[in-house]
Amino acid sequence: MTGLVIQNRGSLYQVKVADDESYSCKLKGSFKVNDIQTTNPVAVGDVVDFELPETMEEAKGQEHLGWITKIHPRTNYIIRRSSNLSKQAHILGANLSRALLLVTVNYPVTSTTFIDRFLATAEAYRVEAALVFNKVDRYCDHEERKLHDLVTLYEGLGYRCFEISAKHGQGMESLKEYISTGITLLSGHSGVGKSTFINALVPGANLRTQNISEAHNMGVHTTTFSEMIPYGTEPDTYLIDTPGIKGFGTIEFEREGVSHYFREIFELGKQCHFHNCTHTHEPKCAVCEGLNRGTIARSRYKSYLSILQDEDEGKYRL
Repeated sequence: MTGLVIQNRGSLYQVKVADDESYSCKLKGSFKVNDIQTTNPVAVGDVVDFELPETMEEAKGQEHLGWITKIHPRTNYIIRRSSNLSKQAHILGANLSRALLLVTVNYPVTSTTFIDRFLATAEAYRVEAALVFNKVDRYCDHEERKLHDLVTLYEGLGYRCFEISAKHGQGMESLKEYISTGITLLSGHSGVGKSTFINALVPGANLRTQNISEAHNMGVHTTTFSEMIPYGTEPDTYLIDTPGIKGFGTIEFEREGVSHYFREIFELGKQCHFHNCTHTHEPKCAVCEGLNRGTIARSRYKSYLSILQDEDEGKYRL
């Protein structure tokens, strides 16, 4: 049988078939996907083949009914390094129509480095990405100015940006239209409001929410596994809820290819004197000249350098 993986609970996967029946399955044997050993060889959004027991008698006493035997080729996916200093990867979701990164200027703070690493990964794996700035109802004057600067920066690079308050339903209409078809991945730090956001879109979801730690201005994990949630009225339309993540480590990036995933650096880099310019120290580097002129944002350049350091040292920083 062939089905869609709609939930991942460690080694147990929920697989939905065409008639909306679903089966609990485990992997059969060991899997290696695209020559990368991942913490989750099967991801939410994967299309898989699986086998069921020939008789129900065979399934008695087991927590699963089927064995996954094949993962179909993925059109795309979002992947990150699973933890600091780890060489393993974790796939957040596969076969995506788009990915939304929920961002908060405060409560808690989402850094531009985190944003840029997510966007670079989306570029690398051919996933359309957009930014959703949540909790706009809470911001004071200087936080609103910071929000405006971030929206101006990323819209100038061609990324869709939405300013919302999921808690109060503010600014949600255009976002609902944007995600009205296909599979949408939701990601972000713990505490940015993913569960509140999904509850606002899918009232029956009833996801658990929790206030951030006021002492540390950090979120607390409420989602512990990835899950597809049916959304809207169109067929095959889902939201993928993922656990909150602290840092976003890139993986599989070749050093000479990192600039390709920063739109403005890639375009300006075509004017560099050397075709293999790393935009770090070379003479007549158009990117460094653009940085000095202000046509390249310093925050973006800092993020670019941080990914180069990942590839040099095999680790990542927040």
